[in-house]
Amino acid sequence: MFKLKLPTDPRWANIAEGNLQEILTDHAWCEQKAATNAIGLITMLPEYPEIVTELLAIAQEELDHFNQVHEIIKKRGYTFGRTRKDDYVNELVNFIQKGGNRDDLIVDKMLFAAMIEARSCERFKVLTENIQDEELKTFYRDLMISEANHYTTFIGFARQLGDPEKVNQRWEEWLEYEAKIIQSYGNKESIHG
Repeated sequence: MFKLKLPTDPRWANIAEGNLQEILTDHAWCEQKAATNAIGLITMLPEYPEIVTELLAIAQEELDHFNQVHEIIKKRGYTFGRTRKDDYVNELVNFIQKGGNRDDLIVDKMLFAAMIEARSCERFKVLTENIQDEELKTFYRDLMISEANHYTTFIGFARQLGDPEKVNQRWEEWLEYEAKIIQSYGNKESIHG
């Protein structure tokens, strides 16, 4: 899926299901951060009204997902915890090219966003296929489709804003880097952990 080099071990879903309050809280905050990331990209691209429009739609959809997860938390009587540090995302941030020109930075930020969406989609698929909770199976199946669409959008923007051949080469570098870091994850009750 998405050419990810290392799939998530399905046993991660058992870890997640063992503490649904924690996985849902972490997931809610991931959605909020995804909305914030889309808004940050908007501030970098005012000269591209079509891209701004699409990023605005993504930001709104991510906030809607945040709201949906928050409603599940409330409905189940769970406590909505404070925002969580996402070590996986922080390691991905370190791979964003620094010191290049503005266009290269924007392309890399689009690939960064695509990578997070790809892995999130893959994790939602693992949850859908491996947890017992029927409500959450359906919920994560629906979100999986949305995340796949976001991934496609971000990759498309990167190819639109940069040289498609160079973007494809850089995406391969992202996939290799992500494969190295994801080896340390998959053992916590968090979407990327």
